[in-house]
Amino acid sequence: MIKTKDICIIGLGYVGLPLAVEFGKKRKVIGFDINMNRVNALISGFDSTLETTSEELAEAIYLRYTNSLMEIKDCEIYIVTVPTPINHLKKPDLTYLEKSSELIGKVLKKGDIVIYESTVFPGATEEICVPLLEQQSGLSFNKDFYCGYSPERINPGDKEHKLTNIKKLTSGSLPDVATEIDELYKEIIVAGTFKVDSIKIAEAAKVIENTQRDVNIALINELALIFNKLNIDTESVLEAAGTKWNFLPFKPGLVGGHCIGVDPYYLTHKAIEVGYHPEMILAGRKLNDNMGAHIAEQVSQLMTKKNIHVIGSKILIMGLTFKENCPDIRNTRIVDLIKEFEGNHCNVDVYDPWANQEEVLNEYGIKLINYPAKDTYDAILLAVAHDEFKALSLEKIKAYGRKSHVVYDIKYLLKVNESDGRL
Repeated sequence: MIKTKDICIIGLGYVGLPLAVEFGKKRKVIGFDINMNRVNALISGFDSTLETTSEELAEAIYLRYTNSLMEIKDCEIYIVTVPTPINHLKKPDLTYLEKSSELIGKVLKKGDIVIYESTVFPGATEEICVPLLEQQSGLSFNKDFYCGYSPERINPGDKEHKLTNIKKLTSGSLPDVATEIDELYKEIIVAGTFKVDSIKIAEAAKVIENTQRDVNIALINELALIFNKLNIDTESVLEAAGTKWNFLPFKPGLVGGHCIGVDPYYLTHKAIEVGYHPEMILAGRKLNDNMGAHIAEQVSQLMTKKNIHVIGSKILIMGLTFKENCPDIRNTRIVDLIKEFEGNHCNVDVYDPWANQEEVLNEYGIKLINYPAKDTYDAILLAVAHDEFKALSLEKIKAYGRKSHVVYDIKYLLKVNESDGRL
């Protein structure tokens, strides 16, 4: 019975496309995205996110793409995978989620199921999305249509942990709906599924996964700040502590991306709404958000020690994406570094072979350079651990610098004594 139902995936980004591809190998799927350029690129067999190959796209023989509402009206299962970012006030921005719910509501029919995968605060599906579905469709929740929540767990750029081999949490608005949704995902998830008792539990589980990572990284970042003042190398300390079996292998750094730097704010927003002020989570967020300023200050101090004038200096930042070997620039905290240096009247060049230059310009107003020039820079920052940067020798990196320059290693790409400074 379930195998006959057609699926529509709303949003064809890092999360939605791999999902559409896997289902599209087994049953009729329509991938919907408002960006016609994205739709046309996928029709031609190219995925700009690099999460799927042309060969994988070709294997999805039952998948087609559209930006037309009329083409999705006959689907019976709608899966929403749109972004849920934060705004400039670090508050949840549910605009994409709300618009998607309104769009689905216009074609929603009796018996349809709407499954949300986007990260939200506990309660958002039933408090925010369901009323919009009812309003647009004129149908009643849990009588005429049903909902579920199955949080995405995709790690962009990770070729080892992909959609099919990551256990999937599932939930539904009624027990039989939850079972149907669970069986649906079992079709494609090799690692299996884990059905929980309510949509709220699934929402909460997702939001704390990255909150836990964020708080742990914040601890390591704070330790790095302390060790820097004590003139102790942080990596060496972590390596030593890591010889104990239960020491968790977190490293310091800039915490960005679409999840870790965002999800905790969804949880804290809801906590404050119900009258609890979260202390540890917000403290960790504040610390992580301030790491860009700390790094810029360290680099400036190192430059001053070498009698390099910070004002008017030329800075090279190697890497812009939020993580290595991935074109994803969402919520990258490298921009914090750039703003700090530009605020000190430095001239900043950013080089990243993985990032799309047009996308970076549109999103951040930053014009990437095609390649760093030799003998040009007063400071060189290794900001992202791309394989291309790992392959560079110290000599090649230092060749970008002027006679007197600073090399700062954010990602531990160099040996402890090869850089002028690092976290």
